[in-house]
Amino acid sequence: MKKIYHLSTCDTCKRILKELDPPSSFILQDIKEEEITENQLEEMKELAGSYEALFSKRARLYRERELNKKELSEDQYKSLILEHYTFLKRPVIINNDEIFIGNSKKTVASAKESINE
Repeated sequence: MKKIYHLSTCDTCKRILKELDPPSSFILQDIKEEEITENQLEEMKELAGSYEALFSKRARLYRERELNKKELSEDQYKSLILEHYTFLKRPVIINNDEIFIGNSKKTVASAKESINE
């Protein structure tokens, strides 16, 4: 599978997509317009190793709900990501059996290298 989960209203996601310039074989899914399904999240988790790895602790709702003061379980991370798109660390780039999560320079560079192999 070749897929990029992103948020079209996010300037960082826009910049990264422009930098990656993914080939047409990649499917782009705007997670605000097309919600993540449980199956999609399961696929991401299989590659990432945990729901926590996919979870954005920088989301505004994370602090608003005082989740930062709690110890969350894997099931809670899963439920929160499915509940609201903002909890997914973005972008999530899947290139066959590789997954790249988030917007760090190192992650984006690795994804770009993988996409252009």
